[in-house]
Amino acid sequence: MAGASLFLMVGTTLQFVRTDLAWQRATMSQYLLGPGGLLLRVAYCALAITIVVLAMGIYRQLSAHARSAAPLLLLCTGAVALAGVAIGDSWLPSVAPDFHRWFHHICAITAFLCVTGGMVLQAWRFRLDPAWRSRFPLAAGWSVGCQALLWLHALWPPAGQGWVQKLLIALIVTAMLLAGTWLWRVARVR
Repeated sequence: MAGASLFLMVGTTLQFVRTDLAWQRATMSQYLLGPGGLLLRVAYCALAITIVVLAMGIYRQLSAHARSAAPLLLLCTGAVALAGVAIGDSWLPSVAPDFHRWFHHICAITAFLCVTGGMVLQAWRFRLDPAWRSRFPLAAGWSVGCQALLWLHALWPPAGQGWVQKLLIALIVTAMLLAGTWLWRVARVR
């Protein structure tokens, strides 16, 4: 969970340090370039690794009946796309600006859709495992809320502001930290 914590720390700090960007309007992507951009790109990659480790850990801890490859694959695909955003923003803007814009948008959309979709499916699987069943209501409500906020952000122009995206990211990363805590507790018992 260190990657998620690092991401929250770096992302939050940049909101205060980057006075050239208005935090209410600027999306997280705008912080990838300029002062602190390299550190944020590293934090994106650390978060991507954390997503994969968490998804694999939950998959392994669930009973065979509750396991499904779908959430695991969605979360891992989202993590690869998240790393693509970070890595693509390191050298593509200067080498191929048009391709960079396309690549960045495809990776960002894929990351959001796959991670929130994976969260919903994973939460749904929790109900099938006695050790995870009690976490199902909170996990399902939280993940469906993230999915709804994603669509609100994408489809309603006033919600296209940076603060809505940052709220969504904070909710996703908080859900990861919570799921990591649950995984640690379940692993100790089993």
